[in-house]
Amino acid sequence: MIAFGSILGLQCLLLASRVDATAVFAHFMVQNAFSYDSVADWTADIVAAQAIGIDGFALNTAVDDYEVDRYTDAFAAAEAADFKFFISFDMTYDWASADMVSLVQTYASSSAYYQWNGLPLVSTYDGDNQDNDFWQDFKDALEDAGITISLAPAFVDFRDPSEATGMFETYTSIDGFFNWWSWPEDVAADLTTATDLAYQAGISAAGRTGPYIMAVSPWQFKELGGELDWVEQSDELWKYRWEQAISDVKPDIVEIVTWNDYGESHYISDINPNVDLGDLAPLYVNGFVHAGWRTMAQYYISWYKTGTAPAITEDQVVYWYRAYPKAITCSEGDLPRNSDFPSDSVFAFSMLTSAATITLTVGDSTASFDAPAGIAIGSVPFSTEDAQSPVIEIVRNGATVKSGTGAIAISTTSCAYYNFNPLVGIVE
Repeated sequence: MIAFGSILGLQCLLLASRVDATAVFAHFMVQNAFSYDSVADWTADIVAAQAIGIDGFALNTAVDDYEVDRYTDAFAAAEAADFKFFISFDMTYDWASADMVSLVQTYASSSAYYQWNGLPLVSTYDGDNQDNDFWQDFKDALEDAGITISLAPAFVDFRDPSEATGMFETYTSIDGFFNWWSWPEDVAADLTTATDLAYQAGISAAGRTGPYIMAVSPWQFKELGGELDWVEQSDELWKYRWEQAISDVKPDIVEIVTWNDYGESHYISDINPNVDLGDLAPLYVNGFVHAGWRTMAQYYISWYKTGTAPAITEDQVVYWYRAYPKAITCSEGDLPRNSDFPSDSVFAFSMLTSAATITLTVGDSTASFDAPAGIAIGSVPFSTEDAQSPVIEIVRNGATVKSGTGAIAISTTSCAYYNFNPLVGIVE
């Protein structure tokens, strides 16, 4: 997808030695594999993920029979492609421990099952609604079956850095931790690494064997009614969160949240037209492609794994923007929580072989920024004019060398359904 050559610029400020990085996974919603009926369906996702350096999927799995039924084709595809999976039990559903044990038993010996320090890795979404005895009994039952696992759950109620020590004291059964929180918490400010660093340190202080899994996400928005309507401050999240992982936290594993959770707008996969998204999610998902974010991910994944910012040999600009200003009144839906947080702007992330000017135009609104070789980011405010599509140009030595136009015009006068999900495009 990306060609890399020489590089200077902003990344030089963030270079950090990374010789101990292990892997990058993407959180995969198995519920969105309902329509998958062959190995080929899984192979398509695997090929797209491998193309940008993703090593595997964390299989977010609920108790629905069809989700577990999809594992046969999934593991067949992964084994053939040398791709890895680990199970991430969705504990917002009523999992019985015996069923969890059975699922791990069935697949832990697969060549596609990911091993952390020689042990099958098991994770969760949520799960601190169960006590330590539940998790210890789960591990003991697997031990009795001859399987020793590494358990690194995402206990989502634990976000406060001050609670890290107490969590490990309470849950003596867990070996590592997955910090699900990869967005600011209802504040119009950048996410800090305080939670990451506290729980990462807590693993070592408690004498556990890890891993520490850090979530990295590009966005957070959903509009599914009532309490399920919200947006978090995400304008430049996909850039700075990766840089936090590389330069500050240096986690054992990065988990991208997500590959295909369309309903929360943080998918980086192509939109699968066969996935049943229900009645509401398609109103803000269909047409809002995110494929350009994979280009950025490929760059940062390489940097995370090698410890060196990859060189760039092709000029590219990844850009993203919402189709409506935040103050617009839509015909249906409700204004989401935190609706005032996002900036009414088009954002552009440049990846350049040599210095150039990035010019951004939306109707009567124009801005430009001088971008060095390497990476940089800039933005332009929305226009007050209606139905204007952003135009992004790479200008070097007074000449436009590449340009692109956003596929969706920004409407300032009307919208059918509240939508804070961005369209992501790329100039290449």
